[in-house]
Amino acid sequence: MIPLSVLDLVAVREGGTVAQALAISAETARVAERAGYKRYWVAEHHGMEGIAGGATSVVLAHIGNATSTIRVGAGGIMLPNHTPYVIAEQFGTLAALFPGRVDLGLGRAAGADGRLAQALRKDLVAAAERFPNDVVELRARFAGQAAGGVAAPQAAGADVEMWILGSSLYGAQLAAVLGLPYAFASHFAPALLDEAARLYRERFQPSETLDRPRFMAAINVLAADSDEDAIYLSSSTDQGFVALRGGNPVRLQPPLRSYRESLPAAARAMLEQVRAVSAVGTPQRVRQEIEAFAARTRADELIVAVATFDPAAQQRSLELTMEALGGV
Repeated sequence: MIPLSVLDLVAVREGGTVAQALAISAETARVAERAGYKRYWVAEHHGMEGIAGGATSVVLAHIGNATSTIRVGAGGIMLPNHTPYVIAEQFGTLAALFPGRVDLGLGRAAGADGRLAQALRKDLVAAAERFPNDVVELRARFAGQAAGGVAAPQAAGADVEMWILGSSLYGAQLAAVLGLPYAFASHFAPALLDEAARLYRERFQPSETLDRPRFMAAINVLAADSDEDAIYLSSSTDQGFVALRGGNPVRLQPPLRSYRESLPAAARAMLEQVRAVSAVGTPQRVRQEIEAFAARTRADELIVAVATFDPAAQQRSLELTMEALGGV
């Protein structure tokens, strides 16, 4: 069975709080661990009241303390928002707290709109241009090198598994050149998935940490007792995509019956495009669609994105998905 992992945006539900979102994520991580998922990743987003994972390393410490065996990591840290030194300290500390369990996925985007640059006091355009050099510096610090003559003791020798993340060809090429694992965000940007996977594999150069390509692809997954229930439950995430693309991000909304059918044609077409990589339905249907996606991508791992307004339904979806695929 192909290894499965979980991507969590730490959703704040309508009527809920950040504290509740963090508690739900910890419990969901425990469910994922018991079910046999390999990794539990949290993504960095800012300026969105419906996403509580912005302080990613702090959230990962919370999830790491709630679990004992599942790998915990960033999917990802948006490196232009930070200095490599600070991220090296943070993830070196996480590796000390949770030995052999820490992943660091790195993205080149800011994870928010242009107002973030002012809030962070950063030139995010220039920082994005430095992304390859910053990745190299991070890897050097984990190898124990004191870049610029300044050591990061927490990072030196830390067992942190680094990944490059992307939704375009840029990340695929960089991961290939550096000999790093690569994860593609096909759960919301599927257009370049196949080309990125091909490019990464063709141009991959072995490194000290990885001798062959390792490719992970993301897929939206919602398993329920019936196709109708799964479609209904997944409408909460659908609403979030429509609101985000409309420039008005919201908290995770209660599900709506026949939501897609209620949308104008343009919005429905947009939603069908961004959510094209999905497995939504009964466990049998979810299994068929995941297996077809795995065969198409020849991925070494898959990471599932799932968020429902009812946390119990979200956690049950993870259990049903793993059971359907023959997991523990």
